[in-house]
Amino acid sequence: MMVGGELVLAALVILLALLLTLVLSHFLPLLLNPKVPKGSFGWPLLGETLWFLRPHASNTLGSFLEDHCSRYGRVFKSHLFCTPTIVSCDKELNHFILQNEERLFQCSYPRPIHGILGKSSMLVVLGEDHKRLRNLALALVTSTKLKPSYLGDIEKIALRIVGSWHGNSNDKGKVNVIAFCEEARKFAFSVIVKQVLGLSPEEPVTAMILEDFLAFMKGLISFPLYIPGTPYAKAVQARERISRTVKGIIEERRNAGSSKKVDFLDVLLSSNELSDEEKVSFVLDSLLGGYETTSLLISMVVYFLGKSAQDLELVKREHEDIRSKKGKEEFLCSEDYKKMEYTQHVINEALRCGNIVKFVHRKALKDVRYKEYLIPSGWKVLPVFSAVHLNPSLHGNAQQFQPCRWEGANQGTSKKFTPFGGGPRLCPGSELAKVEAAFFLHHLVLNFR
Repeated sequence: MMVGGELVLAALVILLALLLTLVLSHFLPLLLNPKVPKGSFGWPLLGETLWFLRPHASNTLGSFLEDHCSRYGRVFKSHLFCTPTIVSCDKELNHFILQNEERLFQCSYPRPIHGILGKSSMLVVLGEDHKRLRNLALALVTSTKLKPSYLGDIEKIALRIVGSWHGNSNDKGKVNVIAFCEEARKFAFSVIVKQVLGLSPEEPVTAMILEDFLAFMKGLISFPLYIPGTPYAKAVQARERISRTVKGIIEERRNAGSSKKVDFLDVLLSSNELSDEEKVSFVLDSLLGGYETTSLLISMVVYFLGKSAQDLELVKREHEDIRSKKGKEEFLCSEDYKKMEYTQHVINEALRCGNIVKFVHRKALKDVRYKEYLIPSGWKVLPVFSAVHLNPSLHGNAQQFQPCRWEGANQGTSKKFTPFGGGPRLCPGSELAKVEAAFFLHHLVLNFR
């Protein structure tokens, strides 16, 4: 009996020691860094992560940021993603963080993200590796825009998707419901697969990649637990299948033996700077960027226009005017895109209100002093773009969708408008997403209420 009692006592002591270690490791950064901004750390291990990630409308800050900004100001400390964190809702500090990439701050996404994206992904690689991949991405974006069939491919796919809705009723004459988000995803995926891999939507391999890609996307935002059957595990497996498929397409293209740089994949294959693994990872990054951002942007545009009859009418008039100057079957061109001025206002406002990229992950490489703030070395730093986009002191009636606010304004990014990030990690394909959204919207507003 004595031995049993001693074992129980030993187990309790060990458990108590573990709990004490957990509590100390959680709050020790506060004791070592008393001059950091005000804030709270929440519970040991979890911190305030669950509250921070709680879903909310995209044109609101959410309860976490509203509470913390009102209590601690626009820069505060927290404990998020199992790490001591400085959260910035301040446009000047956000700009400072983005512009000092690799000097004072470094990209630092949670480790499970690396497991899905792969170690060679442009989203997670650092330093010279990232610079090399981004330069290639910019070159490939430029080559895509210069391709004569680029705009025509976008418009053909838009016409195919929109055209599939006509006569969309069942045997009893009842109109079927169209899930617009899914249609936007079909469009965005068809465009990016055509641009990157040269595949048309009708090819069987396209459907196979899309099926795996949907599993990949579900796992990307799931709880990172690798147990067979979980979304995370399915995503890792889906990535491996997509990688095999892309490798097969690359080998097929190589064996074709053409020396002409016709499309995105040809330019990628001609590069001697990347290993085959890096090329496959680069293709996956391109598919991810072109699919998720564009489909969400189009969905947001339609969501907000559906609630503003006045803005919808202005967009419709603009596109009717453009179409009236073209032949019946004539495709849109780059000059037509330049005339879509109010459409650009709508797209920018949808980006501001929609907040597709809410924040990014960074880490302080050394102790950083900015104004009155101290950011300790090794701490996570989250520049929150949505908090700047919805700041009423920067944007009047910030929670209202008002495209007219962009009239006469600089259409590019600025300190108070960073929908695609900024600094050396500014999204290289941001303009492509806007073109796709504008062309899709053209045929949507001319054919449907």
